[in-house]
Amino acid sequence: MKIGIVCYPTFGGSGVVATELGKALADKGHSVHFITYSQPFRLGVGTFSSNLFYHEVSFINYPLFEYQPYESALASKLVDVVKYEQLDLLHVHYAIPHASAALMARNILATEGIQIPFITTLHGTDITLVGKDPSFGPVIRYSLNQSDAVTAVSESLKRDTDSIFRITKDIEVIPNFINMAEYKLSENENKCQKKQFAPNGEKILIHVSNFRKVKRVEDVLRVFDKVRKQMPAKLILVGDGPERGNIEKLCRELQTCGDIISLGKINDPKEVLSVADLFLLPSETESFGLAALEAMAMGVPVISTNTGGLPEVNVQGITGFLSNVGDVDNMAANAMRILKDNETLKRFSDKAREQAQRFDISKILPYYEELYSRFVKDKVGV
Repeated sequence: MKIGIVCYPTFGGSGVVATELGKALADKGHSVHFITYSQPFRLGVGTFSSNLFYHEVSFINYPLFEYQPYESALASKLVDVVKYEQLDLLHVHYAIPHASAALMARNILATEGIQIPFITTLHGTDITLVGKDPSFGPVIRYSLNQSDAVTAVSESLKRDTDSIFRITKDIEVIPNFINMAEYKLSENENKCQKKQFAPNGEKILIHVSNFRKVKRVEDVLRVFDKVRKQMPAKLILVGDGPERGNIEKLCRELQTCGDIISLGKINDPKEVLSVADLFLLPSETESFGLAALEAMAMGVPVISTNTGGLPEVNVQGITGFLSNVGDVDNMAANAMRILKDNETLKRFSDKAREQAQRFDISKILPYYEELYSRFVKDKVGV
């Protein structure tokens, strides 16, 4: 199949999943064309394939436009790529504005006798946060209902979408995934790297996010402060974003800055996850929790909230613990339950990696291929 993938190329779960999906499809022999305004950052990580292509969406910088009309430029680029690369199908990730752009492109191509189905995958904030804005509602609802198929990354997100938009299109749940073969590091290398962050054998807690308010990174610092008062510990922060200033202010107030290592944005967090003992994810909402899954794939237990799709990934008392949003006391207590001795930590670590195996790309990819085949086999002219 010849598949066009539209996604945001920057840091974020939807772009990561879309890029990794495209790479896996290319490995299976499909021709995959990424169409976006810059090359997806994960596309350059260990990637070389004759089946992978990138098409840049360009748009003019005209004084009349206060905001550049990306949606129209994207739709035009989709028309061009579908026609000249003879694509069989478009798969757009994140509803805004990709679904409406794909719909516009499909309608334009239909006037030229070209039929192109498109599938929309919902990732979370396109529904639960940005999607709630009344200025987007009618367009999102219409675009989803006009999609040939709609998928969501968790049962929780499916329920939220039905509740918020009451769309008539049936939503299929295909969860996020990781490639377990990539989540390996030798024990000797792990010990060596761990000493760089915890020279005196301190336990290492870690948080990875885009530091938006919804991630509640301040709760990460408060949980760490409580743990640190009970045992030697270090905290690694991976990422950056609008909450960075508040985080720095809070660590000074708590006097924990000396035990916090801020690494900024990292394209591929596997290596740093490998040195961690515990992953903290106190988000206000997570439609899936890809960062938690990546940690679990490295054998790192998870302390998270019980919101959204997190209970579908992090199993209470098995791979970690779930707490109510904002309950930092409970999160800290649960962290200590895991970190109290090496035997308990190993048990949670083994179960975390075992759970992550359920989301290996080899188990998820066939669901997408089957979905694609429903529309490609019926496509006129294929």
